[in-house]
Amino acid sequence: QVQLVESGGGLVQPGGSLRLSCAASGFIFRIKGMAWYRQGPGKQREAVAIISSGGTTNYADSVKGRFAISRDNAKNTVYLQMNSLTPEDTAVYYCYVKLGRDYWGQGTQVTVSS
Repeated sequence: QVQLVESGGGLVQPGGSLRLSCAASGFIFRIKGMAWYRQGPGKQREAVAIISSGGTTNYADSVKGRFAISRDNAKNTVYLQMNSLTPEDTAVYYCYVKLGRDYWGQGTQVTVSS
């Protein structure tokens, strides 16, 4: 079955960095686009970054220049490097893939606070 397992979240000070990982299984990873979403306190879930099977990336305006999505097809893993974090980046971050229907990971909490 399809599984998406996120890791790498935690508490970080403003201006700090984190790298999230999402280990995928149960489908042919290298041919699917992947995405990271986030849901902050009291907010709707929003797309943060998308990477196509060919490596083309797109970002939400709020994270452009600070976040970078990448993938390692040999490891069936997608990453989200997050730099210059601000308290507004505090959210649960989810890995996502569409395979006929939507699949989500369990989420990993990122808290940016001093």
